[in-house]
Amino acid sequence: MKTRKLTAMALMTGAALMIHYVESLLPALVPVPGVKPGLANIVTLLALYMFAPRDALLIVAARLILGAFVGGSFSALLYAAAGSAVSLAVMLPLSRVLPPRYMYLASILGAAGHNLGQIAVAVAVTRTPSLVVYLPVLTLSGCIAGAFTGFCASFAYLRLIKK
Repeated sequence: MKTRKLTAMALMTGAALMIHYVESLLPALVPVPGVKPGLANIVTLLALYMFAPRDALLIVAARLILGAFVGGSFSALLYAAAGSAVSLAVMLPLSRVLPPRYMYLASILGAAGHNLGQIAVAVAVTRTPSLVVYLPVLTLSGCIAGAFTGFCASFAYLRLIKK
């Protein structure tokens, strides 16, 4: 791996980690557990559009692991990893067919996938199938947040490639 690429990936990982940490300090926006803006997804989208899939996966994995050390726990890592895995599985193929100006579509669907992955883990861990009642609220809030992060990522990408 070239030094320039490795440096860019490290900077993106650091940016995603800082965004994740700052976001964890914010008060809850709504009284529903799990509703967060997901601003670190801006970096994930940029990584999917700027690097190979393996590199984007490494950035996300590093952010998840470092985020668990910085302010999370094993259970938080479990939920975040499940959500990220489903989200990446949705966004990766979309990033290959959608141009950068349509990142918001990949982000919206990725956010919905993220929530689905987290609810699946919550149901499996707690053995409480009734937790799926949160899915509509999480999906709606995820789509709104996904649109915002997608637009931010698209804006950033178009500025980054103009250098």
